[in-house]
Amino acid sequence: MFDLFKSGSGEHPDDVKGIRHALLQFVKQELQKAEGGEGANIKGLSIYINCASAERQVYEAAVFTEDPDQLKNEIQRISDDYSLDLPTNWALTISFDDAFPDDAVKMQNLPVALFVKTKTHFVKQQATAYVKALSGKTLQLSYVISSEGGKYNIGRDEKAQSDEGYFRTNHIAFPSESDDERNKYISRQHAHIEWNKNLAKFVIFADEGGIPPRNKVKLRSALTEKIVKLHATQIGQELEEGDQIILGESVVLEFSFQQQNHE
Repeated sequence: MFDLFKSGSGEHPDDVKGIRHALLQFVKQELQKAEGGEGANIKGLSIYINCASAERQVYEAAVFTEDPDQLKNEIQRISDDYSLDLPTNWALTISFDDAFPDDAVKMQNLPVALFVKTKTHFVKQQATAYVKALSGKTLQLSYVISSEGGKYNIGRDEKAQSDEGYFRTNHIAFPSESDDERNKYISRQHAHIEWNKNLAKFVIFADEGGIPPRNKVKLRSALTEKIVKLHATQIGQELEEGDQIILGESVVLEFSFQQQNHE
């Protein structure tokens, strides 16, 4: 399967399956350089794509941008097949239009580069961010979240009983008794934010009460203005400065690294 294209050949695949096969072949060849137990030192893989705008849709489909865990699973399968020993918590990031890092390995037949993050590339990073409701009413005007703080639950009421009977603490809470009608459409266990130390970024996840058909979580990028829907609980989205988290139909939280002014 993975010998369909050679990264050093002149072949230039231009369809979704061909690009995906060529990319996976390239990743496999680079990961094989870490044989002999060195794969355990890999913290993550970053794939950089600088394709023409007319090709963007094809490349997005090739790397499963709608469901990035699919590509990660394909790479994990390569690791398992070739005993590359990737650690259980390795991370995958995919970037379009960003400049290729100096240490990245470039493909010869596609506008793609791979950067393998190892333990030597990582230093302990800490961050503080602020979350504020732009619509809907929270118990506090704004919330401070920290990379050291673990998981920050988002939902209706500070103490909420789940369908299974246990009580959950919502650190970012929308009170039921609020006069803001939009609060009623927030689930008791809607979403959560946590720090991913491999990515050195905050990540938003939908929880059971925030995925279709029960409810919705969407993320609007401040940079690109694109909106991404979260369809599954295990796949998160990285948060960047000014991003808006849309809960249900009309409740909006703003994420920022700048301290919020109370109005």
